[in-house]
Amino acid sequence: MPSANTETDTSQKKLANTGYKEIFTGPGGFDREIEEVGNHIYPPASHPNYLPTWDPKQKFPPLQPFRHVEHGLDADKNFPDLLPSDVQKEDLTPTIGSVVRGIQLSRLNNAGRDQLALLTAQRRVLVFPDQDFASLPISDATAFAAYYGRLHVMSISGAPEGFPEIHIVHRGAGDMKVQGLLAGRTTSVTWHSDVTYEEQPPGTTIMYMLDGPQVGGDTLFSDNAEAYRRLSYPMQKRLHGLTAMHSGVEQVESSRLMGGIVRREPVISEHPIVRTHPVTGEKALFVNPQYTRYIVGLKKEESDMLLK
Repeated sequence: MPSANTETDTSQKKLANTGYKEIFTGPGGFDREIEEVGNHIYPPASHPNYLPTWDPKQKFPPLQPFRHVEHGLDADKNFPDLLPSDVQKEDLTPTIGSVVRGIQLSRLNNAGRDQLALLTAQRRVLVFPDQDFASLPISDATAFAAYYGRLHVMSISGAPEGFPEIHIVHRGAGDMKVQGLLAGRTTSVTWHSDVTYEEQPPGTTIMYMLDGPQVGGDTLFSDNAEAYRRLSYPMQKRLHGLTAMHSGVEQVESSRLMGGIVRREPVISEHPIVRTHPVTGEKALFVNPQYTRYIVGLKKEESDMLLK
């Protein structure tokens, strides 16, 4: 019979192949004292109020449908409040990614927030250097984000005390457990769109850096509207009307296997493979290898071929 260590190693490798990074950054490798005060190797956290917590007793009921308000539809297309003359915008590629300098998002009025929604829809990814969110109360950040819709609570990841809506991407000081992610992979890249297994997936993700490595740790973004446009017309036509199943079950079960938390039981949802953005009217592919399981109505081999 295999030893306990062999069974653990096998489980670790299976988990690594799932690509769920959150399960490798849980409470098992977290020492709050070192995080808060540091030691001779690691400096203290620059924002200790954001240090993650994992409360196994914290449970949430299933999400209920809600009416989403798309603020980009109401925005002034000239962007007078978001991009006045003294603000600089630099486009990084023709279709995705822009850097905007010279404005504090936390101080935007509602008109400016609407324009931010529009510009995000147009450019997909926006980078705003030198923002002050990290130095403000966490409640200010959640209030800003809540303008754009219901805040999502991640089922398995760490969050600041009292703010389960904040998803903390954190690696504990000296924690090498995350290396398990590479046990059965050649790269740590796990392409996905956030929690697409939800019935109403998030429309916008707001991220800001607290502490980061001097090099590495990059995040890549893809333009799924451009990916759709580059398909041949027969392939575009073939995909229209198809739906796929997106599952959060594997992510939650992986957390359980690693001794992590589960705030809410997982769900499986069905979504169109091609979706239309409500602001721009652009069509985009809506599948990803992390959560999309199969195309409804197709045989396995047919589904696998299209998804790959």
